[in-house]
Amino acid sequence: MSAKTPPLVAFACLIDSINAWLGRICAWLPVFLVVGTAVVVILRYGFGIGATGLQEAVMYGHALVFMGAAAWALQQGAHVRVDILYQRFSTRTKEVVNMFGTLVLLLPTCGFLLWLSWSYVGAAWASLEGSPEAGGLPFVYLQKSIILVLVISLLLQAISNLIKGAYRLAGRLPFEDQAEVQHG
Repeated sequence: MSAKTPPLVAFACLIDSINAWLGRICAWLPVFLVVGTAVVVILRYGFGIGATGLQEAVMYGHALVFMGAAAWALQQGAHVRVDILYQRFSTRTKEVVNMFGTLVLLLPTCGFLLWLSWSYVGAAWASLEGSPEAGGLPFVYLQKSIILVLVISLLLQAISNLIKGAYRLAGRLPFEDQAEVQHG
């Protein structure tokens, strides 16, 4: 980033960096999911031993893989999109469509999820909710907090995308090549 980078663009790049960091960490969690699930199965069926805590840790990891990496997927253009018309649009029109979708669909959905989940997660934290299962993890409140990780990281990525989109449409930033975004 050069010294002439506008502060809002620098802020957007910071958001991108944080979400990319979180996404890359979450991208390694499937290794734990496979190993953890294999250990649970071997213990259960090979030795008749239950591993409730490990089984719950695998569930926590599964939630984090999808919810923790969602903003990174959005940033990379790896989210699901109906490309029937979109693929034929000019780069400028794609930017307008992306900004419209962010404003009309993503931000309201994130706002609704935040409103809906805030008291749910807050109640879990207030009681430091743990597993009801014998041998389960005492961290259910952390698992429920993953919902807020999803919502906040998506909100921040939406803000980043809107900032960069506005600068692109104003001609103050170059348009990115979609192939570069998706595989960068």
